[in-house]
Amino acid sequence: MPWRQRSSWKPGCVSRRSYASQDRIQTSLDAMADQLRTQLRARSLNDPLMVGIHTGGVWIAEQLHRRLALREPLGTLDISFYRDDFSRIGLHPQVHPSDLPVTLDDRAVILVDDVLQTGRTIRAALNNLFDYGRPAAVLLAVLVARGGRELPIAPDVAGFHLQLLPSTHVELSGPDPLELFLVQPD
Repeated sequence: MPWRQRSSWKPGCVSRRSYASQDRIQTSLDAMADQLRTQLRARSLNDPLMVGIHTGGVWIAEQLHRRLALREPLGTLDISFYRDDFSRIGLHPQVHPSDLPVTLDDRAVILVDDVLQTGRTIRAALNNLFDYGRPAAVLLAVLVARGGRELPIAPDVAGFHLQLLPSTHVELSGPDPLELFLVQPD
């Protein structure tokens, strides 16, 4: 999810520094793919469907999908209309169609996002997924798990675990190259 400027911030009054470059992210994605393979085997979850949340989650899902050599095509999910802050912040300027290439009923789903902070995006994604069917299991993979949960949601697999000040945001730029930035008010 690209960083959104907070209303209390003044344009141009933020600092943005690189946290992880393409090489470090690729190493993390390799480790995430290994962890997902292990979890899928341990839970006897065969032939999972991978679904990326627009936009950054799709970029990460594309990379993981390739590494895992999954048989089913990658699914994508746009949660714009499922957000609980929709009435407050309005529609995101870029709404993408969701694309789930196969039925979800009784299937393992690997849900992928770029950054897990409050848990609200994942809650919205789960609500959206269940409108398409009832998965047997959902595993959550995120590139960055950071502090600040408002809902009891935790990743099954995370590339980076960060404890940051509430005013610091994580931004993923990409898709080629992928780079993580920490953004905070000056």
